[in-house]
Amino acid sequence: MAKLNIGGVIEDVITSEEFTLEKAREVLKNEVVAIVGYGVQGRGQALNLRDNGINVIVGEEYNTKKAEEEGWVPGKTLFPLIEAAQRGTIIQYLMSDAQQKSLWPRLRPTLTKGKALYFSHGFSIVYKEQTGVVPPADIDVILVAPKGAGRTVRDNYLAGSGINSSYAVFQDATGRALERTLAVGVGIGSGYLFPTTFEHEVWSDLTGERGVLMGAIAGLMEAQYNLFRKHGHSPSEAFNETVEELTQSLMPLVAQNGMDWMYANCSATAQRGALDWKNRFRDAVAPVFDELYERVKSGKETEIVLTTGAASDYRDKLAKELELMRNSEMWQAGAVVRSLRPERRKK
Repeated sequence: MAKLNIGGVIEDVITSEEFTLEKAREVLKNEVVAIVGYGVQGRGQALNLRDNGINVIVGEEYNTKKAEEEGWVPGKTLFPLIEAAQRGTIIQYLMSDAQQKSLWPRLRPTLTKGKALYFSHGFSIVYKEQTGVVPPADIDVILVAPKGAGRTVRDNYLAGSGINSSYAVFQDATGRALERTLAVGVGIGSGYLFPTTFEHEVWSDLTGERGVLMGAIAGLMEAQYNLFRKHGHSPSEAFNETVEELTQSLMPLVAQNGMDWMYANCSATAQRGALDWKNRFRDAVAPVFDELYERVKSGKETEIVLTTGAASDYRDKLAKELELMRNSEMWQAGAVVRSLRPERRKK
C-alpha cells in the first residue's frame, strides 16, 4: 500500500502494480463472482472480469438478449437473478438503487455464511431505513466504486488505460473482506484504488452527479448558450463557445496536466478574464452546493430516487425528458457541429 501526498494529505493508495492481476486471480481462484444485473455497470464489470480470467457468471432477467449476444451462455454462465446469487460466492449487486430495494427480499436468503455482498455504490447500505437492505452478520459487505459510468469502465479497459476506483469494507465476517475487495477491484480494471467509506462514497457520488459532473455543468451550459442567443449570436457560435471548445480543446488539457496547465496554454486575455471571474462563480454557487450536500446526507435526494425509480412508467418518463433535451435548440445545434469535426467528415 503506497502512501502518497495528495493535496497535502497523506493517503493510502493501491495500484495494480502493487496488487497485481496475478495476485487477484490467486485470491479469487476458488470464488464464483455473480454479477446480479447486466445494466451499464454490471455489463462493464462482468466483461472485464471475464477477460481477466476470473470465474464470473451473470444474473439477468430483463436484458438477456444483450448478455447472450456478448457470449454469456444460458445455464452455464447466464442465469436468472436469484439463481446466479445462489451459485455465487461474491455477489456483485449492480442493479439500480430502486431495483436493489425491490429485489432485496428475494436476494437476502441467498446470502449464506461466508459469502461476500459487493456494491459499487453505498446507497442501499447507507440509506437502509429507506431501502430495507440490512445484510446478515456472517457475510462480508464490500464496495468498489469505479469513478465513471459502466461504459467507461469497459471502454477504458479495452483501451488499456483502466479507471480509478474507490473501495471500502463495511463488514468483515471472514477475515478476507479486504483482499476480496482489492482482488475484484483489480479484476474489473481499476488502475488504482483509494480508500473511502460507504457513507463518503454515496455522499460524494450523489453530490457530484447533481453538481459538477452532470447537473451543474448542464445548467451552466444552458445558461450561457441562452445568453448568447438572446444577444443575437448564431446557434453554431453559441454552441462552439459554450460546449465544443470546452469538450474538444480545454478539458483535454485539464485532463493532461491540471487547470493551471490549461490556463497557461490559453491567451493572456482568456487567462486574465478566467482568473478574475473564477472566484465570483465559485462564491455564487457555493450556497447551492451546501444545500445539495445537506439534501443528500439527509436522505431527501435518495427518497426522490427511490420513489421515481420504482415507478412503472419511469423509463417512459425518462425517455421523454431526454428527448426534450436532445431536441432542444442547443443540442440540435450540437449534433450538427459535431458532424462537422474533421475526423467525422472524413468518414
